[in-house]
Amino acid sequence: MSEKKLNLLADFPAVSTQEWMEKVTADLKGADFNKRLVWNTNEGFNVMPFYRAEDIADYPTTDVQPGGFPYVRGTRTNNDWFVRQDIVVKDVKAANAKALEVLNKGVTSLGFNVDKAALSPEFIASLLEGINAECVELNFRTCTHSSALLMDLLVDYFTEKKYDILKLEGSVNLDAINSMLVRGKELKKEEITELAKAAVVSAARLPFYRVIGVNATSLNNAGAYAAQELGYALAWGNEYLSSLVEAGVDTSLAAKKIKFNFGVGSNYFMEIAKFRAAKWLWALIVEAYQPACRRENCELTQNGICYCAMKMRLHAETSTYNKTVFDAHVNMLRTQTEAMSASLGGVNSLTVLPFDVSFKNGDDFSERIARNQQLLLKEESNFDKISDPAGGSYYIETLTKELAAQAWKLFLEVEDKGGFYAAVKDGSVQQTIKATAENRLKNVASRREILLGTNQFPNFTEVAGKKVTKKADMSSHDGVETLPMVRAAQEFEDLRFATEAAAKRPKVFMLTIGSLAMRLARAQFSSNLFACAGYEIVDNLGFASVEEGVNAARKVNADIIVLCSSDDEYAQFGVEAVQLTKGKEILVIAGAPACTDDLKAAGVEHFISVKTNVLEALKGFNALLKI
Repeated sequence: MSEKKLNLLADFPAVSTQEWMEKVTADLKGADFNKRLVWNTNEGFNVMPFYRAEDIADYPTTDVQPGGFPYVRGTRTNNDWFVRQDIVVKDVKAANAKALEVLNKGVTSLGFNVDKAALSPEFIASLLEGINAECVELNFRTCTHSSALLMDLLVDYFTEKKYDILKLEGSVNLDAINSMLVRGKELKKEEITELAKAAVVSAARLPFYRVIGVNATSLNNAGAYAAQELGYALAWGNEYLSSLVEAGVDTSLAAKKIKFNFGVGSNYFMEIAKFRAAKWLWALIVEAYQPACRRENCELTQNGICYCAMKMRLHAETSTYNKTVFDAHVNMLRTQTEAMSASLGGVNSLTVLPFDVSFKNGDDFSERIARNQQLLLKEESNFDKISDPAGGSYYIETLTKELAAQAWKLFLEVEDKGGFYAAVKDGSVQQTIKATAENRLKNVASRREILLGTNQFPNFTEVAGKKVTKKADMSSHDGVETLPMVRAAQEFEDLRFATEAAAKRPKVFMLTIGSLAMRLARAQFSSNLFACAGYEIVDNLGFASVEEGVNAARKVNADIIVLCSSDDEYAQFGVEAVQLTKGKEILVIAGAPACTDDLKAAGVEHFISVKTNVLEALKGFNALLKI
């Protein structure tokens, strides 16, 4: 054994930022640093390739402990969260049986979607029979106008059962503004305030029940970026808070009755930062109201101000925007990273949707996988044991600060224009999200945003049309403009469904010739591109001549022939190919060679390259093939 002890400070001397930059600049060999290494995010700020301690030295939040104001590091000193599964209640006995079953399989939070017509004391008793409300978080969603009634029924039931109200946690998701956004309901602000106040007054008897929902999940599923989702969610929550306070509700009570429901997407570190920034900014908003503390001997009271009221109650649900029908098991990878972001970001509860949610209702298998994804994070990876493990990370602290700045800017813009209700009423929120969704769909179409198995590396032989048993609600709505109903993969999936329904599945033949490296690379690129539309792909190792390749393509009845070679060789091979295929097969050149204009003059009409808008190109080929 070596007797020399490792001295990190001596063996690894400090390196200044200037020295790092000089090394990076030298390695770039004249390339532009900002263009090559700086990430221009969709959130409105740039991300550097590396960060150092000096970058976060003046951040006021870095000295905060978990559970301490402004709660950027969490609203509690542990990182345990509720594992939630939602149940649509169609038959109360069946729903109760399902609830008891999943509770025995690791679920610690239940969400019930309840029909307003079913609400009664007997219904609540049947639904919750055998469920110990002190040991599980109970959440409910029903008609906006029936939320206060539901809350009254729950209070009566818990009182009859003689539960300790300090051990009861849950929520009733009253969110009239979300009804406007999603269903286009025309609601007056006074009506919304009246409904919210009635629910809050009823829920005052249960200290740890939240009854006002801020369902920013709807924004996430409509394609919003993290900064937009967060900025609008803050304005949304403040709309409810200010309205309740103006209606005479105690500020502390009003703040403690609001619950935020966020979506969580696949931008791993950005999502962690979003949840950290959300808790931070909401604490600052509530602090501005100076809510008075009504509890005696409260440890979090300072100068009579209730800092408990500043704690955001935060639920997360995996996004539906990025989930796919084809290669659906990839959705498990997406939901796993999303669950990791949410748990590391310090949410209070989390719903992982089944991987098949985009095309059917979950079954026993997909629901079990969804539950176990959270249980693995807890039981195998110990994610619940460490509070805010991201705290102190130069990168994530910077993301948190920058994301918070962008969200705060949007929040102030909404407030300056009259608040979130006014922004929803005039449609500006919906129009902004619609523009964002359109931009993101363009990025998916051109592969600037990758959806594995959909616009990149699809399963060539998969057929999925028959497995779709659930359709999105595309019905029109009168009244307020609604958020877009969108999934990133939808247009690509429609192409494949059309191919499946066609009388003949198009066949694409790779005519590989010339340079070995280039023909193989371009054949692989082209195969993946055309497979995104569900076409049959016939790949080849290479041909001695263009004529040999064309003859081979005709033997298999190819509809499209893709010439795959090098740029230098296209001047010869391209002209030969167009002469041999003219008026018969559709000829495509894989690449964007310098001789493109000459090839066009010779009669070549179709080129594909990394700059091609894949979706538009495939739509064009579908039209040519009359699909």
